[in-house]
Amino acid sequence: RRNSENQDPNLIFGREIKGRVIKMNQVDTNSGLVTIEGEILKTDKRGLRSGRTLFSFDITDYTSSVTCKLFPRDDELEGITEKLVKGQAVRLSGEAQYDMYAKELVILARDILLIPVKKEKRADNAPVKRVELHLHTQMSQLDAINSAGNLIGRAAEWGHTAVAITDHGVVQAYPEAQNTVKDLKKKNKDIKIIYGMEAYFIPEEKYDSGGGIDYRHCETYHAVILVKNQTGLKNLYHIVSESHLNYFYKKPRVPKSVFEKYREGLIFGTACEAGELFRAVLKGAPEEELERIAAYYDYLEIQPIGNNAFLVREGKVANEEGLRDLNRRIVELGERLHKPVVATCDVHFLDPGDAIYREIIQTGQGYTDASLQAPIYLRTTEEMLKEFEYLGREKAYEVVVANTNKIADMVEKVEPIPSGTYPPHIEGAEEDIKRMCEEKVTE
Repeated sequence: RRNSENQDPNLIFGREIKGRVIKMNQVDTNSGLVTIEGEILKTDKRGLRSGRTLFSFDITDYTSSVTCKLFPRDDELEGITEKLVKGQAVRLSGEAQYDMYAKELVILARDILLIPVKKEKRADNAPVKRVELHLHTQMSQLDAINSAGNLIGRAAEWGHTAVAITDHGVVQAYPEAQNTVKDLKKKNKDIKIIYGMEAYFIPEEKYDSGGGIDYRHCETYHAVILVKNQTGLKNLYHIVSESHLNYFYKKPRVPKSVFEKYREGLIFGTACEAGELFRAVLKGAPEEELERIAAYYDYLEIQPIGNNAFLVREGKVANEEGLRDLNRRIVELGERLHKPVVATCDVHFLDPGDAIYREIIQTGQGYTDASLQAPIYLRTTEEMLKEFEYLGREKAYEVVVANTNKIADMVEKVEPIPSGTYPPHIEGAEEDIKRMCEEKVTE
């Protein structure tokens, strides 16, 4: 099947490909002969009863994915299996059709050309880097995609001095975060972890007819809690325990009274559009109420307008400029109350292309707008400065770089898992063991 006259060593199957490349999400069972290109995800080789060999591979161009099949001769098989491997990029032409055996669309490959992998690698080239203060790992159940190790590794690769871990209601990513820092140090890279959590906060407690607090009917808001020191870490653990054991209703809730009890060593932020302050600004609350709410927090948070684009789709905000105005209101409030305002990404995945994975897990949960993913990926300093340039150059730098570093500088080095071993000390144990040994030897 190889065209002997074609000297291109990258053409490993069939003939020269002349068709126009189309995106995989445009391919269906009526497409006929198509030309696509993408990266191989997985390969499979199996023998058939007829004596022939079926070689198949899954390929993606990040708009969609499809399985490709071919039936090479024995003399072609070795070269194909060596070159068509996971991570290799290819351009191919073939017939798109419904496979009765696989019960799905497949492409019967006719011509295959090896091509360079097209991966755009983002880098943070800003002289002074930002710090991400709102970030979710895969421990934010069925909501975020990446491991703590991948996220921290990227921040360290970009030269960021610190990064926060703020999963929903839990602290399960802490051991991996701490181990990642240790591994990075072996490679002469260092980064400070700001341990934290995004809590389901109850700012106002309602009482039932018996005088008890009815937490099931209290409104909850998102709020970010960051650990300042070891005392704060212990207090956050208390909060997590109480929220799960005593105040769990659909989610682990944190009443204001519990937070007050354990507030020492913690930094409190207003979080995202689900936060108490943003919701109040959105509904047009009077200035006195906004100031009362904001005064309780240590810092105020704003995010890229793409994070809240659903408010425009739902008709709650007129347009993108309306979303910018909401952020401007929070910035003005911070100036008036002398509260630092920080710009965060509310990270749920690492790169823009990873949105498809969150779409999949949200579709499985029944979200009707899962295909309209917010751009909640980890952004570089330059990307964030460009996003917030509507605030003016100086103010954008303040919220993106200066204030995020200011918060990070408030945080001491914290170890969720102390170094060393901690055996229990039992009074008189050494003497008892010595006596027991001597008695046994004598016996």
